[in-house]
Amino acid sequence: MRILIALLIAVSAFSLALGVTQPLLRFEHLIFFTRTPSLIEMVGQLWTTGDPLLGAVVALFSVVFPAGKILAVQAILAGNESNPALHARMHHLLGIVSKWSMMDVLVVALVIVAAKTSGLADAFTQPGLWFYATSVATAAIATALIR
Repeated sequence: MRILIALLIAVSAFSLALGVTQPLLRFEHLIFFTRTPSLIEMVGQLWTTGDPLLGAVVALFSVVFPAGKILAVQAILAGNESNPALHARMHHLLGIVSKWSMMDVLVVALVIVAAKTSGLADAFTQPGLWFYATSVATAAIATALIR
């Protein structure tokens, strides 16, 4: 079981790195203009265009919490159980981070819905979104198995 969890965590970490840096969506404005921003580019644009709080919230829920979840599962998996207090703290941290880690999916879904319903642009999924979804799914499975 430990090998399966380790494999899931490795896939999750790799997919998260690609999901954050590869284009998430392709926005088509009118006929001639297209944009394919990555999650990091979206956060950077929010930060530089006068919405630093929103940029920080998106970065926290979409990058920091998923990475923290992966690290917490890896720490539990790699750690020895000779220190029960540390082991219990890592399980507690994993529980806290897991509660908030699905917020990233909500953020991406809101961006897609906002683009499609505004009538100003069409949004099409790109590989980054699928890598991101793979990361979320494999981390969730690993978390369920480690408990």
